[in-house]
Amino acid sequence: QVQLVESGGGLVQPGGSLRLSCAASESIFSFNSMGWYRQAPGKERELVATITSGGSTNFVDSVKGRFTISGDNAKNTVYLQMNSLKPEDTAVYYCNARRISFGRLGIYWGQGTQVTISS
Repeated sequence: QVQLVESGGGLVQPGGSLRLSCAASESIFSFNSMGWYRQAPGKERELVATITSGGSTNFVDSVKGRFTISGDNAKNTVYLQMNSLKPEDTAVYYCNARRISFGRLGIYWGQGTQVTISS
């Protein structure tokens, strides 16, 4: 059973930075892609950033230029570096992993970590 454990959330002031970590129970290269989603109160869960096993990245427009995503296979961990944080970035952030195996798509989620941007 794949396990994803997020950490690094917290309360920061606008303009501040946070780095979220997602520790996987398996090699991150075993997944076709990994990424981060977020869900603010009363809103749908939205994709924030993804990284493929080949290293390609993708970001939602609202975080481009402020967030970066990276992976460290030696630590089985994917990171989301968040800079220039805004109050609208406040949400629960979830780690996600996707793997296609024998023609079937497996989707895995972490438990989420709260990020609050407030002065």
